[in-house]
Amino acid sequence: MPTGAATVRPVAVARPRPATGRVIVLNGAPRSGKSSIVEALLRTADRPTMNLGVDLAIAATAPSLRPGIGLRPGGEHPELEGHVQVGYRALFDSIASHARHGIDVVADLGIHDDHARPLGIWTDAARRLWGVPTHVVGVRCSLDVVIERRARHPERYERGTAAAMRWERAVHDPGWYDAEVDTSARDPETCAAAVRATLAQTEPKALLRHR
Repeated sequence: MPTGAATVRPVAVARPRPATGRVIVLNGAPRSGKSSIVEALLRTADRPTMNLGVDLAIAATAPSLRPGIGLRPGGEHPELEGHVQVGYRALFDSIASHARHGIDVVADLGIHDDHARPLGIWTDAARRLWGVPTHVVGVRCSLDVVIERRARHPERYERGTAAAMRWERAVHDPGWYDAEVDTSARDPETCAAAVRATLAQTEPKALLRHR
């Protein structure tokens, strides 16, 4: 290089960070109508939005560990509960990562702590989603409608009132929500509109109560 020639150095260009995405946790029992609300939210999304929920998690779980995070209440399979805890932690980390990349996430889940030992799933959610705007919505449905929906899929769901009642009690304990919807009283589109209104009008607080 000739004497006195300027040295060219690369200039670091700061990349603009995307705005943090929003997270919606739809929490309810199986067949309460969560998936239909997810579909309605995705159809009407005006921002990059993804669904990360229990059905996807179960499908991605090895058969020997299924139903994974979909394990029903009652503590009947303590040998699977360690995977349930780890599976939820990994899912919450993934949800937080998507949101921090500017993607809205709708997570349809059936979170409960009716296991052989307390797993602290909600506490993990609050810790791992810290700093991410997260609205928690309780999805309810009348028991007779849930039982009728479960009866359509006898290969997937235990039949009878007791099983449906056990899910309903466990999944809504303690029932700390930013909003609630009832799919036996309103169609999925109306429920989705109520969820969107909650995002626009309400500061998320429910998850903070679990910290």
